[in-house]
Amino acid sequence: MFKINNKYKIAILSFLIRKFYTFESWFYNCKNINYPKDKPVIFALWHAHQCALYANEDRGNLNVMISKSNDGEIIAAATEEMGIKVIRGSHKRAGASATLNMIEKLEQGENAAITIDGPRGPKGVVKDGVINIAKLAQVPIIPMTWYSPSKWLLKFDTWDEFRFPILGVKTIAVYGEPIYVPSDCSKEDAEIYRQKVETALNDLYKYAKENFKELRESK
Repeated sequence: MFKINNKYKIAILSFLIRKFYTFESWFYNCKNINYPKDKPVIFALWHAHQCALYANEDRGNLNVMISKSNDGEIIAAATEEMGIKVIRGSHKRAGASATLNMIEKLEQGENAAITIDGPRGPKGVVKDGVINIAKLAQVPIIPMTWYSPSKWLLKFDTWDEFRFPILGVKTIAVYGEPIYVPSDCSKEDAEIYRQKVETALNDLYKYAKENFKELRESK
């Protein structure tokens, strides 16, 4: 999302992002649909929809894996400002320790969230990390999507087409049915579950888009 190499600039931007998110939180207007009551779970969402995590009803017990890249430094600042816990690392950088840390948090009864096509894409393709974590931790994957037809849900010209809500735009976060990965899941079966998560996310987004008004107005 950002192209920054200077540590001083990163620190300044991190500070500004924190302040901006504090201001933006006063206007955030997202309705949860089918939010899971049981935990722990792994929320699986597209990288572009990461702002949906502010709608999470238990942010203080939510852990998000964010890469150790310069871009990740900025995103981590915003995420922490939301009151969400950050685990630094990705499948390429500090991946093993970050994965173990996330599994430990899940075993302690806390939730996790993974932007499953991040941090660099390709857009809309689920990576196998979420399947491996669900298999090892033995907790369900909850597909989730985020939508609004409003032009004020801005779409940026980034690899993921990052979305950002402006000043009270009405959005919905829709949660799918749990997907369980068995502990004896083979490599071949893992691909089946990976595709299952991908299909669930695409179907969920279509559902949210086609039924936005009814879902937003429902009790």
